[in-house]
Amino acid sequence: MGITYRSADPVRTYRIYKTVWSFCAALCFTLSAVYYVREAGLSPLQLVLVGTTLELACFLFEIPTGIVADLYSRRLSVVIGVALIGCGFLLQGLSPTFLAILGAQVLWGVGYTFTSGADQAWLADEIGADQVAAVLVRTQQFGLGGTILGTVSAGALGLLDLSLPIKLSGIGMIVLAILLGVFMREVNFHRTPVGERETFKHMADTFKHGLAVARKRPVVRTLVLISLIAGLSSEAFDRLWQVKILSFQFPTVFGTSDPAFWFTVLGLVGTLLTLISSLILHKLSPERLTATHPNGVLALLALLQVVGVLAFALLGNLWLALAAMWLRSIADALSWPIESAWLNRNVESRSRATVISFVSQANAIGQVAGGPPLGALAGRAGLRTALVASGLLLAPIPALYARLRTPAVEADRV
Repeated sequence: MGITYRSADPVRTYRIYKTVWSFCAALCFTLSAVYYVREAGLSPLQLVLVGTTLELACFLFEIPTGIVADLYSRRLSVVIGVALIGCGFLLQGLSPTFLAILGAQVLWGVGYTFTSGADQAWLADEIGADQVAAVLVRTQQFGLGGTILGTVSAGALGLLDLSLPIKLSGIGMIVLAILLGVFMREVNFHRTPVGERETFKHMADTFKHGLAVARKRPVVRTLVLISLIAGLSSEAFDRLWQVKILSFQFPTVFGTSDPAFWFTVLGLVGTLLTLISSLILHKLSPERLTATHPNGVLALLALLQVVGVLAFALLGNLWLALAAMWLRSIADALSWPIESAWLNRNVESRSRATVISFVSQANAIGQVAGGPPLGALAGRAGLRTALVASGLLLAPIPALYARLRTPAVEADRV
């Protein structure tokens, strides 16, 4: 007997799913750093270990959870993942302790791997692969609206109780999982053949093949190394910049100097500045973004990231430190699509997904390896020292970009 109540239009279902996801994520993450420091009292090392635990959970469970999506059901994988993420959000909101927060990272990290790839694969199954690109572009706009609304809501609720937006985000994700279980239809799913399923052997083969391609192609080899170095630096900075910002005295605006208000404002301003910078760059110099060999612009953006991190570490003024932080964030956001397009142009179609996966693995390995030592350094030598070390780790990247020759010159050397 057919289940007729699972008949919602897949495009509408996907848009609602991603919009609610974006809203709940912003509701949870906007003030999570303030919550970790003020309510849970986490040290710099503990903050970094929280991020490392999340990265490790995602890395270890990506393959086993992918098997569920391939073997049983994309829909089931998404529903399980969203529910686990909701439980993780809720756990850390209910218990402001280090162990509970670590457990929450495992829950929502594993949950994320259940949804990773499965949601887009489900969409492609239901509407056809040729229709996916247009839906994703439009859905991204809905997601941005959800992020903005979630950020503002987190700020308002955080003024009442820092844990409130985190707990509500968890409840919201659990409700979303229930609704997806009821309304998310799946009529075109076909199990992936055994030989094509993601397995640990397949992951090992992916690593070996990616390494072989990287050895042969200077651009790919350099981008893998850059991804590893960026990972070594980023985990500590991403977790410790909030600690430094919280050390400043916020000015009083609209009768409040509450960090919940200011972190909401900072999140919105950072998003807006990045968007404006992207639009300006696309308007004034589109040829640099689509250049066949954009090593010059990437070297400049990488240098701006190094300057931003080091300036943020050393400056003792709130507004100057924020300007440095935004410089780093904007340069990072602008460089990603340029680098991604460059990587895609330097690998064949048959090995593209493998090589991109290999580059992502290099970044994850860097984060897991680099985060704890820098967190320990922050505890022993101080926050400024750890942030300076994070910036110095990035220092080789501009030179790595700059030394890459044009494809014609490289071809002569290979």
